[in-house]
Amino acid sequence: MSKATIVDVAKHANVSIATVSRVINQLGGVRKNTEGRILQAIEELNYIPNAVARSMVKKSTKTIGIIIPDVNNPFFPAVVSGIEQKAREKGYFTLLCNTNESADTERELLRIFMERSVDGLIITTADERGDQLQTVIDAKIPIVAVDRAIKKFEVDTVLVGNIDGAYQATRHLILQGHQKIAIICGSQNTTPGYERFVGYKQAMEDYGIPLVDEHILEGDFKEESGNRLTRALYHLPDRPTAILSSNNLMTMGCLKALSELGWKLGEEVSFIGFDDVDIATFINPPLTVVSRPMRKLGEIAFDLLYERMTRSSVQGKRHYVLSPDLNIRQSCRLR
Repeated sequence: MSKATIVDVAKHANVSIATVSRVINQLGGVRKNTEGRILQAIEELNYIPNAVARSMVKKSTKTIGIIIPDVNNPFFPAVVSGIEQKAREKGYFTLLCNTNESADTERELLRIFMERSVDGLIITTADERGDQLQTVIDAKIPIVAVDRAIKKFEVDTVLVGNIDGAYQATRHLILQGHQKIAIICGSQNTTPGYERFVGYKQAMEDYGIPLVDEHILEGDFKEESGNRLTRALYHLPDRPTAILSSNNLMTMGCLKALSELGWKLGEEVSFIGFDDVDIATFINPPLTVVSRPMRKLGEIAFDLLYERMTRSSVQGKRHYVLSPDLNIRQSCRLR
């Protein structure tokens, strides 16, 4: 059986092709009874409108691009789930791509998204300088940055209070009597990596605890760096009594190293991780973590993007910072 066309629908409903097109593209100006006949004809003929043709008429593909730096990090799928739920409610389709922290890959994905005429972009960039976004800005495609800022352009941004979260975590360790507190930082050229170090540093200074260079180590938000840097801390002549890990993948590497080294979690070394994931409550002892509202980040990001895509009156950069929580469990002990 041949596939029904818009011509077939027009004949079946006894209307013009232009009238059918107005109904399909929700352009209005069609009487209710006529619209009803057309919708009935579409259903009876099982007609599927051509999405490309519709996008040409409406100047919208109802598609948004999402770019994240690491699909293996449980934080990002949680954020994306918030975006996708909101997008479906508004009739939008999402295209999700992963850069694996490569600025070159990100640049190529941006080109592909533009070729597919996405209506908007939500991005956690691999390069916060933002030069790669120039063509997107020139094309006036709305952009919302999540988790990491864009330095070159004024775009809407949704972040979490990284400084506050790291400060809370460090203060908790200090109030438990710890002074030899190490931090495994994320990349310092990223917003979360730098701000979490700032929160740690500020708490140490506020409580009069001197910083020790050997206790400040920079990772790359990957599991391997968490493992490697935990081993470096273990082999110091004067080991730290507590560790703050700056993201969940590095935390996984830290925990693996602690287990392999026999460095007893919650007894010989206290530990706080950034981001609450399912595994945190299954570890023995359960992990104290800085928890971020991951799904909420995605929901707000889409709401901001939707307003940009549908309302020309939105002016100026909007900047949201959501509050983190310190979920206290048993991986920290009094000194």
